[in-house]
Amino acid sequence: MKAVLEAIGRPVLRLLEGVGRFFELFGQTLRGFVRPPYQIAMTAKQVVRVGVDSVPVVFLTALFTGGVLALQTFKGFQRFHAEGYIGSVVALSMLRELGPVLTGLMVTGRAGSAMAAELGSMRVTEQIDALVSLATDPVQYLFVPRVLASIIVAPMLVVLADVTGILGGYLVAVQYLGANPVVYMNNTFQYLNMDDMTSGLIKAAVFGLLFSMIGCQTGYDTKGGAEGVGTSTTSAVVLGSLAILIADFFLTKVLF
Repeated sequence: MKAVLEAIGRPVLRLLEGVGRFFELFGQTLRGFVRPPYQIAMTAKQVVRVGVDSVPVVFLTALFTGGVLALQTFKGFQRFHAEGYIGSVVALSMLRELGPVLTGLMVTGRAGSAMAAELGSMRVTEQIDALVSLATDPVQYLFVPRVLASIIVAPMLVVLADVTGILGGYLVAVQYLGANPVVYMNNTFQYLNMDDMTSGLIKAAVFGLLFSMIGCQTGYDTKGGAEGVGTSTTSAVVLGSLAILIADFFLTKVLF
């Protein structure tokens, strides 16, 4: 019985320690937001790394997601002659759910892992210890530009994903399946309102905060040399993706 309780308790304790560590570093990051020096140049560099460099993968993901959604919806709606509502389904799905979530997951895999690898390499080569010896706050220096850049660019990437997904749905529905283009476009925007857009942008900003904080945290706490860097990079992707999916549920509950 004791062995069973220990086997259950160890992962629970590790989980609680990780959550506590997350909020500890998050509090230090919030303090770094308002305390000089302000690292505008480094933040701009991270905007390029997280945002601009992620545009191709987000574009392709959203394009084919919208296309597949239109294809599946057309086949289903065709059974009861409701093909005219394909545009509404694609637009609402992309704006409310698929755009923010898929963008968050793709950027987590690309940028979140890069943050963990970069900070992990700095940790094992003692560069972070050098920052401390130079009286530089490592959390403010390393976390703030990456987290701020992620919060800024994630909603922009989601807007790109929304537009691209709707375009992909239009191309498949109209050009491939022969749907009426006028009806498709009218129904695409007829049932949308501002809440659909703002909810997706709020989700995107929260997802940007989550994957950047988790990526930085796993890299910052790396142990064990080169092998530890690999482990931290994997953990950043897995934990960041799980955090996005869990947060998506609760945000959807609150926003809708």
